[in-house]
Amino acid sequence: MEKYDVKRAHKDLYSPPSDDFTEVDVPEFRYLAVDGSGDPNISSAYAEAVEALYSVAYTVKFVSKQNLERDAVVGPLEGLWWADDMSTFVTRDKQAWKWTMMINQPPWITHDMIDSAKSVAAAKKDLPGLPKLYSTTWTEGKCVQILHIGAYDDEGPILERLHHSVIPERGLTFDGKHHEIYLSDPRRTAPEKLKTILRQPVAVA
Repeated sequence: MEKYDVKRAHKDLYSPPSDDFTEVDVPEFRYLAVDGSGDPNISSAYAEAVEALYSVAYTVKFVSKQNLERDAVVGPLEGLWWADDMSTFVTRDKQAWKWTMMINQPPWITHDMIDSAKSVAAAKKDLPGLPKLYSTTWTEGKCVQILHIGAYDDEGPILERLHHSVIPERGLTFDGKHHEIYLSDPRRTAPEKLKTILRQPVAVA
């Protein structure tokens, strides 16, 4: 049984270079998602959201493999980040941040399958973040992105370059929420070796 892996199926979207921003066109994907706010390092809501996402993602994987004979690698954790004052991403004022944490789903996974997986996950374990989890489809469209290697708190200079150089110099404007894709497991990876895709939806100015 061949495993679907979104990182292989859409290699151009999940393996950008680290030396410069590249432009990509992101098609429609289905996601598991949970919304929240606050500093992800200390927010219980953030930890609960991530736990619920992975619990349902692995349940969906198991059900798909068992019932449909279609297997998939669970996608990386992804996050949409925004704030009333977007400069807080450069200053790293995390308490002001709002977020939607997500996990990409294979193209054959349906909303009903996700609802069923939520029920199965709820029966196995108390998951405080589960009631907030929902299924959504989303087309991001034209984006610029780069691979950041290093600690999350070292993203500031790259984002400042994006905001003040890359976007205006290319005749673009912001057209959506800041998007991060976490390719590394922070529990098993040294901060200086973490790999994170930094993506920003854009439009022609």
